[in-house]
Amino acid sequence: MPEPDTSAIPAVGESLNGAVGIFEPGATDLIDRAARLTRLTGGGVWAEGPVYLPAEGALMYSDVRADRGMRWSEASAGRIWREPNDRTNGNTLDREGRVLHCEHGNRRIARTEPDGTRVGLVDRYQGKRLNSPNDIVVKSDGTIWFTDPPYGIVLPDEGTPAPQEQQGCFVFRFDPDRGELSVASDAIIHPNGLAFSADESLLYVSDTSAAVDGNGNHHIVVFDVIDGQHLERPRVFKVMDPGLADGLRVDERGNVWSSAADGIHVISPDGIDLARIAVPEITSNCVFGGLDGRRLFITASSSLYAIDTSVGGAGVAAGVAERARHDRG
Repeated sequence: MPEPDTSAIPAVGESLNGAVGIFEPGATDLIDRAARLTRLTGGGVWAEGPVYLPAEGALMYSDVRADRGMRWSEASAGRIWREPNDRTNGNTLDREGRVLHCEHGNRRIARTEPDGTRVGLVDRYQGKRLNSPNDIVVKSDGTIWFTDPPYGIVLPDEGTPAPQEQQGCFVFRFDPDRGELSVASDAIIHPNGLAFSADESLLYVSDTSAAVDGNGNHHIVVFDVIDGQHLERPRVFKVMDPGLADGLRVDERGNVWSSAADGIHVISPDGIDLARIAVPEITSNCVFGGLDGRRLFITASSSLYAIDTSVGGAGVAAGVAERARHDRG
């Protein structure tokens, strides 16, 4: 797998021209080929889990291997907001705008309350500890869906080596009102990033088992969501090349924006490559945000990047942002 050209990494605050490649004519309605990719922060070890905070006009993300939480805004640029950070990886917003976290260190899902207190929500299934929750999304009914691969218990720089207590690596559904945790699917070897389609009839989940097994998978699987609780009919949506489909998002038109070794791949619901945003570092995740919801923030190795788009994101977090924009008038 070719490594990104790190000699092309711009200084913090500087932008790159020519980052956008268009493969299908309609993709120009999603992103302008002249859009500039700006490096917002640097100095990280492995940036992951971006979540936009619309009420604050800020972006929070994890530097997993440095065990710290980072925060960026136009006013304060990049700064550490929490250290240590329980080896947190993925983050997202719930319907109330609170931040949910996937903690490798505590092997749990946690939530930050409005007063800044972080509380654990779930850390066991059938009495046994979770592996290491990795990425997370909230459905419109308030249920929390997350992936639970083993990276936090097999990779020393992402957690603490420990025996795996679960029988596999599952996609979980957690109902916070009932306190009930259930397995939505056991069909993926190492489930990682996940995102619902705009109408929540589908769930996209990346399998990154190739990260620790040369014969493993580096693809995105799509499931049918049945009765809002179960995942059925898994089929390969896209094989990612180069690298892995780590974190991903779905836009309001149903297209998938996935991380890869060379940047962000924009893929139609039919699996057609529409566009690509070339990033000069290995890319881990992305999220839509900004004042109008049409700015894509990208976590990549040591850095946080951003690029303007012509489309916004789908899902609960996007709905929270829309309410915040309405409240601001």
